[in-house]
Amino acid sequence: MNDISRIEKSTLRKTMTRILPFVLILYTIAYLDRVNLGFAALEMNADLALSAEVFGLLSGIFFIGYFFFEVPSNMIMHKVGAKVWIARIMISWGILVILTGFAQSATHLYILRFLLGVAEAGFFPGIILYLTYWFRSRERGKATAVLLLALPIGGLIGAPLSAWIIDNVVWFNLQGWRWMFILEGIPAIILGVVVVFYLVNRPKEAKWLTTEEKDWLEGELKEERRASEKVNKVSKKEMLKDSKVWKLAFFYFAGYTGIYGLSFWIPTIIKNLSVVDTTNMQIGWLAMIPSLVGIPAIIFTGWNTDRTDTYKSHLIVCLIIAILGFIGCGFVTTPLSMVAMLTITSAGLYGFTGCFFAYMTFFFTESTAPVGIALVNSFAALGGFVGPMILGSLTLTSGMLLIAALLFTGLLTLLTLKQVRDNSVVKMGALEIE
Repeated sequence: MNDISRIEKSTLRKTMTRILPFVLILYTIAYLDRVNLGFAALEMNADLALSAEVFGLLSGIFFIGYFFFEVPSNMIMHKVGAKVWIARIMISWGILVILTGFAQSATHLYILRFLLGVAEAGFFPGIILYLTYWFRSRERGKATAVLLLALPIGGLIGAPLSAWIIDNVVWFNLQGWRWMFILEGIPAIILGVVVVFYLVNRPKEAKWLTTEEKDWLEGELKEERRASEKVNKVSKKEMLKDSKVWKLAFFYFAGYTGIYGLSFWIPTIIKNLSVVDTTNMQIGWLAMIPSLVGIPAIIFTGWNTDRTDTYKSHLIVCLIIAILGFIGCGFVTTPLSMVAMLTITSAGLYGFTGCFFAYMTFFFTESTAPVGIALVNSFAALGGFVGPMILGSLTLTSGMLLIAALLFTGLLTLLTLKQVRDNSVVKMGALEIE
């Protein structure tokens, strides 16, 4: 093994083990705090007299705040550094989740959920941007796949945990759903403090890398940035005129609509199809099943797209699976058949997330990435508003078919999207044009 291979191997091992498990934990807590409203609904809706339409709006209003503040948040993070800004995001969202446990009306919930979106805006695109500071394009699929494991892991942990708290924790005469918010908001504050001491902004600041490793990694990333600037827009103004950016945004919007439409409504959908005496804990166990398939789906698409460099093909297959799953969800009438169809749907949606975010980063340069990634994510986040509203306002069949149609439109948009690679990237195993 020559010196370059030795340095490459040791650097990748250190960055993978130091960064990825930690950001996975952060995003798992973020996802849990974002969608635990769906489990609170099992008791909260009756306690506060919330209709299905009101709950759909409550689920989605988070993403309105998210939409307006995501781009500014990412720009600030790029300037002040990841650890300070991500710590701020986590501490502020943890406080708001805890305050949600004391809401007394729909109005309180509207305000708190909107502010939660404002507080958390920039977290996910910020982490995606942060990964581009540490991983080359050929490792980025694996890196984002590990990060996106937070979605199924959050479901696996959150479903039984949230249901258990709701059923069993009633301290000081507060209902279980209130304690669910309080207890699940605390980890975000604790981890926000840990971020300040653990996270490192850039490779050159990492004390756990040797000088050789820092120089090698910075050199590799600098070379990739030069190659990207040859084929992608280098100014933010030019980027905003590029149709590829808006195609990415719409494609992700379609996927986001499906992901968060299901995330908030799975517990209620299962409950409505279940017999009267089904407990919250039983619903929680059933709601775990679609998340189980997410782990292999994300790992496979993330690893295999890096290996084969066929991101677009993987995205097409995943969307087709999700579309078929949503169509099936619209016509089943029993809890077990619904869980089966939700599992198929989740396989497609989780697989989609496993490779999309690595694919997206190939369309931006270092100068446009902070705004570009946040822009795509912020417009897509409107799907987080639309998805819950669709399932809250329409019948189950109509809502599922409408989301399937939207995903099909997103699929057609993806087919028109062309990615160009510079020859210097081709030498590293990439395709010149996909």
